[in-house]
Amino acid sequence: MTAFAFVFPGQGSQAVGMLGAWGDHAAVRDTLAEASDALGEDIGKLIAEGPKEALDLTTNTQPVMLTAGVACWRAWLAETGLKPAAVAGHSLGEYTALVAAGALTLKDALPLVRFRAQAMQEAVPVGTGGMAAILGLDAEAVKAGCAEAATAAGEAVEAVNFNDPKQIVIAGTKAGVEKACEVLKAAGAKRALPLPVSAPFHSSLMKPAAERLKEKLAATPFALPQIPVVNNIDVAVVNEAEALRDALYRQAFGPVRWVETIQALKARGLTRVIECGPGKVLAGMVKRIDGELVTATIFDPASLAEAKALLG
Repeated sequence: MTAFAFVFPGQGSQAVGMLGAWGDHAAVRDTLAEASDALGEDIGKLIAEGPKEALDLTTNTQPVMLTAGVACWRAWLAETGLKPAAVAGHSLGEYTALVAAGALTLKDALPLVRFRAQAMQEAVPVGTGGMAAILGLDAEAVKAGCAEAATAAGEAVEAVNFNDPKQIVIAGTKAGVEKACEVLKAAGAKRALPLPVSAPFHSSLMKPAAERLKEKLAATPFALPQIPVVNNIDVAVVNEAEALRDALYRQAFGPVRWVETIQALKARGLTRVIECGPGKVLAGMVKRIDGELVTATIFDPASLAEAKALLG
């Protein structure tokens, strides 16, 4: 069996009806029921029927994406019994990875990520913060452009998501992001795309939210991960409960080092990377980071069978 890793997406892949292709699969059905019990609302109905506006609210998107990722993960285990040699998650997806690894229960993780979402939304008033994807410049050029824009505009803006070698997401105040987009396009960026988000996630402006999250993390039980989890903030595997909590706390206002995370998985000898959850966003990033890695996705029974076949 070829050594493989699982990766879990964050916000952005959600869609109304995204688990429908699983039908009445027991693992998916039971996960939806567990999520609904944990949050006191019908999560399955929200996923199946929306509306899209409700699904896209940060306070709904984060627990919904966690639920969807865990449902796909459990379906994989039920159908194959195969566990990856390591897991990782992009931003919010790190919580899904920790559930898959056994460090968090879904029951504990769901209220935690909903609180995370609420704290992030409340940290910066709607309309005052922003994010943008910068395409065609490397990390150093984007960081330099953000520093120039922050000085020129007197506003906060910084590089926060290092998604692939030429796709960097920036975040900060709305004015800071707009100025940085101007500076970076002048510096040679192919595109500077404002993102439809309601807060400047992973930026230093999220520090107040992180402080609130820190208290919630302290009250949440963590167990020893049964599968190594490569975290976003340090690109490291940690096992102690306090170290796991600290990584999640710092991730809230620190960068997502996704390029290095994928490189770390490859350094562990893993040649197959399987995205677990709706969409194919991370699989595309992985290929742009390292074309030698073979990718697959799991979002329905057919893709699950294809991913299993990929392992030989």
